[in-house]
Amino acid sequence: MPDDIPQIKPSKADNVEIPKVEIVDTMESPHEESKMSHSKFAFMKKLKLKKPQLKLPRMHMGRRGAIILGTVLTSFFLIIFLGILFGVLPSLDLYKESKVLMQSAQNLKGSTSSKDITVIESEYANFKSEFLRFESKFNKVYWMRRLPFVGVYVEDARHGLNAGLIALDTGDIALETIKPYADIIGLGGTDSAGTETANDRIEFLVNTIDDILPRLDEVNANIVQIQAEVDKIDVSKYPEEFQGRKIREPLTDALQALDEGADFLVESKPLIEKASYLLGVEDQRKYLLLFQNDKELRATGGFITAYSIINVTNGKIENVRSSDIYDLDSNYTPSIEAPDPIKEYLKGPYLLSDNFRLRDINWNPDFKESISLFLEEAASAGIEDVDGVIAVDTQVVVNLLNAIGPIGVPGYGDFSTNNDERCDCPQVIYELEAFADVEGPVVWNQDGSGEIIYAPENYGQRKEIIGPLMNSVLTNALGQPKEKMTDLFEAAWRSISEKHVLVYLLDEEAQSGAEGANLAGRIDQDFQGDYLHVNDSNLGGRKSNLYVTHEVAQDVEISRDGSVTKTVVITYANPKDYDGWLNSVLPNWTRVYVPQGAELIDSDGFETDAEVYDELGKTVFAGGFQLRPQGIKKVTLTYKLPQKFDSEYTLLVQKQPGKDFILHTITVGNKTQELFLRTDKEFTIKL
Repeated sequence: MPDDIPQIKPSKADNVEIPKVEIVDTMESPHEESKMSHSKFAFMKKLKLKKPQLKLPRMHMGRRGAIILGTVLTSFFLIIFLGILFGVLPSLDLYKESKVLMQSAQNLKGSTSSKDITVIESEYANFKSEFLRFESKFNKVYWMRRLPFVGVYVEDARHGLNAGLIALDTGDIALETIKPYADIIGLGGTDSAGTETANDRIEFLVNTIDDILPRLDEVNANIVQIQAEVDKIDVSKYPEEFQGRKIREPLTDALQALDEGADFLVESKPLIEKASYLLGVEDQRKYLLLFQNDKELRATGGFITAYSIINVTNGKIENVRSSDIYDLDSNYTPSIEAPDPIKEYLKGPYLLSDNFRLRDINWNPDFKESISLFLEEAASAGIEDVDGVIAVDTQVVVNLLNAIGPIGVPGYGDFSTNNDERCDCPQVIYELEAFADVEGPVVWNQDGSGEIIYAPENYGQRKEIIGPLMNSVLTNALGQPKEKMTDLFEAAWRSISEKHVLVYLLDEEAQSGAEGANLAGRIDQDFQGDYLHVNDSNLGGRKSNLYVTHEVAQDVEISRDGSVTKTVVITYANPKDYDGWLNSVLPNWTRVYVPQGAELIDSDGFETDAEVYDELGKTVFAGGFQLRPQGIKKVTLTYKLPQKFDSEYTLLVQKQPGKDFILHTITVGNKTQELFLRTDKEFTIKL
């Protein structure tokens, strides 16, 4: 090896001694120190373990490192300080203000019971002031929308407040519009003068409606903006409950009520514009009033049990005549073949003739389709030259009596909504069913003429109560003092929005307005998303629908490619005992309307295989079953939808007229919505 190459390790000649390090076990010799050689390892002067301990390594940093560390720590504490200053403290202040706002809202709601426009105005001004103060404080924490998790809720609050600001403007317009009519519509206060009846006030409103229409345009424009804001709120992401308080359900109900009211105002404008025509301001109008018994449920809301012809002049209703539907049928010659379920289940007169009776002709779930056919056929029985048809059911009577209180009907007694233990239902319902029902066989002539050979005593007068009762209800309602007006408006709104009142108008513009306001009982054929309408018909089960309840569960499975497989479970329950009169075995015919082109995969619960066909722009799954008193029946349908869904799933559920509210549960993936369906409802669920 050459001599000039440096040596890495010392040679023996260097005489360098490698020091030895002695580690002393201090557990045995706590006072003895280890010794080290003083060499280039001198920095290890002593190594002594007194007791086991954990030491952080010493950090050697320069000036730059110290500056970086200081900056990080300073920033950290600054963020905490700013969070407290601009986040926590304003949030606490906002929370306190929210409690004040909620109380103000309660005061405003309570002020309506005063029926005094000045009290309502005062509470509205207070609420508006508190709302604007709350909105100002919210703006201080709006920056939190950029934070993870809470940001989406902050954005929802912003949309809600935006809608609220527009609603305040709408409230200003509404108060300004109705103030001149306060005394007329029953908001003049308890000490206000005047003895006008409801009929007089309605006539006044009819004659001044042209003055109100321009303001309606302003309100409708605001309503569209409000809906655009609230539609951005995804309720499904909210928890069902928080700290024992329900969150999602009241929020869902509030948004649903807002949507219903908004849709009604916007879509009903054509109908309101035709109000003068419909209420006979220029020429008298003639309407056919049909009474549908929802306790004997049929496709459009109930079995047609009686009818009246009414004239309307300047908003005032005059009854012309009223009669039992069987009387009308006796003057009618059946000419249209009835569907198989009616012939097979009802039997009776259909053993003699396969053709529809007028009382059963409302078989099509679309009210316009059923009633236009009814009018065509009833013309031969004497029903002619009417301007439209109005159908009401027993719930309308209950709603009105709740508003006006008990009434007397000459020759028939008193009627109220007090609970009657004989049926566990409102007393007026019991009396209606008692008058309408006749025990004993009815025998028809075998020659097919429809002539009755034998019937129980008073059979021909069995529905006579309907006309006198409806006359008394209308007379009492229209003759109520002004303090009852708000209760009457509420009763009318519930009856209309929950589809206990349906109209068919021969004037095309008026009919268009009725359809837009969801008053016409139409099956929607334009909705592009998923669709569901469950339609039930009582085909011989006495008045069992007085007790039957419904629940509908929809389970939606969406594949990666957007295709949808859906399972619908409809649960029917009759918790009451058999009585052989009101409550009996219910032969029910169910039709489930879904998007046209849906493919049925499986069905269960019908007596036979489900029938599948297309009708009204939908695919229908249909079948029959029997529900016994104290019984439960489930119908399960699994099918594949014809359309696919990508970013969001949309669904329209249409309620059957005549039904009470129905519990609906909709599950899409891990998102579930549950509500009582009171009217038609659209759902949008983000995927």
